[in-house]
Amino acid sequence: MYLVDRFCISDNIYNMNIDILLGLQWGDEGKGKIVDVLSPGYDIIARFQGGPNAGHSLEFNNVKHVLHLIPSGIFHPEKLNIIGNGVVIDPGVFKKEIEGLGTSVQELSTRLIISSRANLILPSHRILDAAYEFQKGTTKIGSTLKGIGPAYTDKVSRNGLRVGDILKKNFKDLYTSHLKNHLIILKSYNFRFDLEEYEKGWFEGIDMLREFPISDTEYLVNKLAGKGSKVLAEGAQGTMLDVDFGTYPYVTSSNTISAGACTGLGISPKLIGEIFGIFKAYCTRVGSGPFPTELEDETGDSLRNIGREFGSTTGRARRCGWLDLPALKYSIMINGVTKLFMTKADVMSGFRSIKICKSYLVDGVASEEIPFNAEASIEPVYVELPGWEADISGMREFDKLPEALKSFIKFIEKETGVPVTMVSVGPDREETIFRK
Repeated sequence: MYLVDRFCISDNIYNMNIDILLGLQWGDEGKGKIVDVLSPGYDIIARFQGGPNAGHSLEFNNVKHVLHLIPSGIFHPEKLNIIGNGVVIDPGVFKKEIEGLGTSVQELSTRLIISSRANLILPSHRILDAAYEFQKGTTKIGSTLKGIGPAYTDKVSRNGLRVGDILKKNFKDLYTSHLKNHLIILKSYNFRFDLEEYEKGWFEGIDMLREFPISDTEYLVNKLAGKGSKVLAEGAQGTMLDVDFGTYPYVTSSNTISAGACTGLGISPKLIGEIFGIFKAYCTRVGSGPFPTELEDETGDSLRNIGREFGSTTGRARRCGWLDLPALKYSIMINGVTKLFMTKADVMSGFRSIKICKSYLVDGVASEEIPFNAEASIEPVYVELPGWEADISGMREFDKLPEALKSFIKFIEKETGVPVTMVSVGPDREETIFRK
């Protein structure tokens, strides 16, 4: 009852008190920073899908923090953070992340709660992930090798271990049974591995998880939201990596879209208010898969180096390219986005001209739609807009931004029909412009 009493504000039933924040591209849009910036306006921050393949970066007081599992509101002591049932959790990663926060477990346990229904990533899931990717040879999907796919596979096939299971007396037996099943599968692969190496720190992570509240968080979220608490549902990855609507098969294993918040937290659509969509002023992608506007030239290199476009989870260099409007409009449609937040505007400073993909030639045919076939030949059709030379990182008012940047934003708003209400001009939480 402590958590409920602490975060209940009023008795207004069924107010639309849950807002959703998610990425509209291929991930890495800057969700961590934006959640951190928005957190003061919410009582609860809840992750609803994904796992340690996500890397949400936050920067304040000249210190960079990267979160993989823990919601990005954790740095606000007065906020409740929830890891929802839709998330898959690697206990070893969780332990390292908790220890890296520099705050005692006792204190963190008063503001972080974990769904009993969230599935666990076992050490053997990571081995399976590596074996599957190795077997693909040159047709690799670009997995982060964190065990995400195999964990979700077990979940869907009703063979998963869940966080609530770690409280059972026979948990070790349950773990051993699952491990044996995975080892049987691995026998058919020519893949060498050291199980002890993969298990290192995993059981210590299980012990760490037991120090935090574990409950049926769907009841908690609904009760708090129903009594007036404001909830921000935090998505991971991006819409174009959604398992159903992304560039399949080069996608993640969960629903990264707004509907995923309902299934990943156990909430009704009638509780949803705003849907915030985050996009970069350009596009990036990690791993394999179609990327129509990719720039494999000096411009692409400049975007990568200026924007520090290297994966916060894998360290891999991100592929970079111009903004893709057909993909952005598709994401807006799928998610029902009500407000757009643009990040990395500062990275674009210094370009004399900027291109935006307005449509495609798909196998030679004009189209503004994302093709079903990920192997289709897609040629971007560009419009060109003036760039801006000014360093905008110190600006805090929209009206003072360069006219070329404001024209760039107005063009996006006209094409998408959705207002851009926030512009990020740097990685620090203070480097943010709100627009009325």
